[in-house]
Amino acid sequence: MQTVLIIVHLIIVLALIGVVLLQRSEGGGMGLGGGGGGVSGFMTGRGQANALTRATAILAGLFFVTSIALTVMATTTRAPRSILDGAAPAAPAPGPQAPAAPQGGNVLEQLQRLQGDQPAAPAPASPAPTAPQQ
Repeated sequence: MQTVLIIVHLIIVLALIGVVLLQRSEGGGMGLGGGGGGVSGFMTGRGQANALTRATAILAGLFFVTSIALTVMATTTRAPRSILDGAAPAAPAPGPQAPAAPQGGNVLEQLQRLQGDQPAAPAPASPAPTAPQQ
């Protein structure tokens, strides 16, 4: 149903564009040859103004009706959500496998170890200074 309404909406849009482009420009600044345009003999006088004005009003009304219908259809098919539904679940308390202190290496290696991507082997560290013996 929504697809059919979208197609009808697009047809109305194209017809509305066509009807607006057929109307005579009052300013004459954008027409070919200094004004008037290319459809000077299509319809003349009041008949053109009345028919095109009425067609524009009808198409504009249909455009608004189909726009509102599409909006209503889009919002009714969507399930209501709560802000709390998107919240991530609380992380479980760290168990005994969590290291007490970071074991050397750069930040990326430490994060990979915490995620369990690498075995928790300590990185080679520089030897600790020893106290002089007497």
